[in-house]
Amino acid sequence: MVPKYFSFLFLGFVTVWAVEKDVVELTDETFSHELEQHENTLVMFYAPWCGHCKRLKPEYAKAAEMLLGNDPPITLAKVDCTESGKDTCNKYSVNGYPTLKIFSRGDFINDYNGPREAAGIAKYMKAQVGPASKELTEESCLKSFLESDEVGVVGFFEKEDSPLATSFHAVSKKLKEKVRFAHTTAKSLLEKEGYKNTIILYRPKILQNKFEPSTVKYVESMGDIQEFINKNYFGIAGVRTRDNAGEFKNPLVVAYYAVDYVKNHKGTNYWRNRIIKVAKDFPKLNFAISSKDDFQHELNDFGIDFVKGDKPVILARNINNQKFVMKDEFSVDTFEAFLKDMETGALEPYLKSEPVPEDNTGNVKVAVARNFDEIVTNNGKDTLIEFYAPWCGHCKKLVPVYDELGEKLADEDIEIVKFDATANDVPAPYEVGGFPTLYWAPKNSKNNPVKYEGGREFDDFIKYIAKHATNGLKGYDRKGKAVKPKSDEL
Repeated sequence: MVPKYFSFLFLGFVTVWAVEKDVVELTDETFSHELEQHENTLVMFYAPWCGHCKRLKPEYAKAAEMLLGNDPPITLAKVDCTESGKDTCNKYSVNGYPTLKIFSRGDFINDYNGPREAAGIAKYMKAQVGPASKELTEESCLKSFLESDEVGVVGFFEKEDSPLATSFHAVSKKLKEKVRFAHTTAKSLLEKEGYKNTIILYRPKILQNKFEPSTVKYVESMGDIQEFINKNYFGIAGVRTRDNAGEFKNPLVVAYYAVDYVKNHKGTNYWRNRIIKVAKDFPKLNFAISSKDDFQHELNDFGIDFVKGDKPVILARNINNQKFVMKDEFSVDTFEAFLKDMETGALEPYLKSEPVPEDNTGNVKVAVARNFDEIVTNNGKDTLIEFYAPWCGHCKKLVPVYDELGEKLADEDIEIVKFDATANDVPAPYEVGGFPTLYWAPKNSKNNPVKYEGGREFDDFIKYIAKHATNGLKGYDRKGKAVKPKSDEL
């Protein structure tokens, strides 16, 4: 009898092999020769210790499996930059991991800047190597094209050089990384389908439902083709992933639950259909479904650490990016009531905020989301605000400088403020993309703060503040030089 330990070890080896078998391992010795054998190759340059590489590897392997048999062929390969592929990585100036590059018969084409999940990688590479629009010559070609879990857009044209066909091909080239396009001028196919000089957007079978048509027809009188595609691509409630999240605009309502079209498409559609049933009556709002596991960071931003049970959690943002949480357990009725209240402005926005400090008498004031207006916007003073993260090394280094600044300017018409941007919602119009981020907010122009881009030593701050202060400082001249106090007159 095989010991359990060895059984698990064997299963582990089988799993790794199954995952990696479709990805070609390249070395310095094999790189050039191997690539010459493949028409199109995506190469991942990686380091075994790299966390981002470890997260990408299973998605990369899934994408390689999805691309098997593609026409034209696409190969996925990898190079270990720490061992057998050092020279190759140096040759192609790889200085970060993972780095992905596209090759054709050994020739470097361009850097890969696409998605990092399996379906997105496969889709992006198909768009890179194939024609922007696939020509359909007979009925079987159309049938094959529509046997996909992705939206397809097909142009039916009597003449290849018609104005509509020309516009269609221009849009297909522009959107080829996002949308699957095909076209035909075959008379038999035009007659079979009953379309002439029109464009049809086909929803994949896996997303079809009784609340919206499975096809959407475009005719020339509709105007811009790209606008037509963008408007109809996701349907009433789109499947929002990490790669396409940026395409969904406010006002946006998102249902978070166990979205998984690979392992449980029926269960996924069970809840999506209930979302759509209500959403169809709210055309002014945009809707999406998202995997609660893939978007846990968004749930955290709404104060939700864990989603219990199977029912969707509903979170929303209005056109002003204010956040709203549906507090009731999901049902068709509670969802509809939530949307009505959101449209009428009856909901109270959710604000992620630390508690307001009980004692805020220090020289450096502490702002949180709930007291930001009091401490910054309406304080009647010129204000320097630091948006920081507790774990940020640069922020920690700035602490003594910032404290000294608060102390030296304590008697001035200046407020020195700090704000933990990881524990509080950053209010508009401030934008924080890294830490620390500093802003200067003049007392008479708080709606137009200026991002501070100067040095971070005490003298740098003093010179900046002295120059830009609305009223001159008592202790420093406009150049930031200390002013000696006047002697008392006799």
